[in-house]
Amino acid sequence: MTVQQTTLKIHTNSPAETQALATALGRRLQIGDFIALCGPLGAGKTCFVQGLGTGLEVAGRITSPTFIIMRHHSGPVPLCHADAYRISTTQELEEAGLTEMAEQSVLALEWAEKVSEIWPDELWIVSIEYDKSGRSIELIGRGRRPAAIIGELKDAYSGD
Repeated sequence: MTVQQTTLKIHTNSPAETQALATALGRRLQIGDFIALCGPLGAGKTCFVQGLGTGLEVAGRITSPTFIIMRHHSGPVPLCHADAYRISTTQELEEAGLTEMAEQSVLALEWAEKVSEIWPDELWIVSIEYDKSGRSIELIGRGRRPAAIIGELKDAYSGD
């Protein structure tokens, strides 16, 4: 069986544009959704999660959870913002409560490429690269609902 997948590639010229794209995605998410954020240090993963938080209408300032592994932000649709940068094994994420948080919120996991073995079948993969001209963002919706949502975003951004 082939997994449905849709991709949107977009270039953003500022943190505000990156956050606006993420906000549009965030407005479409629901509890249990998994966002895998991939890209080098400084690419804009936390910036993207800040936009997700705006779309989800969560409380509090969103900052990188690198040193604490995971932060929870409450809201109509809660957000769990986790970071695998300092993780050696997936067991460390499990011990930190990742599974429970993922079941109760939208999970946005930075450095997700380090733990791809825990990715669910349906998810959004956000790959971000950064250079002098801005950010190149590739959004991949893998699975029926994620692919449909990326399709909606493609329609919304087709004029850009």
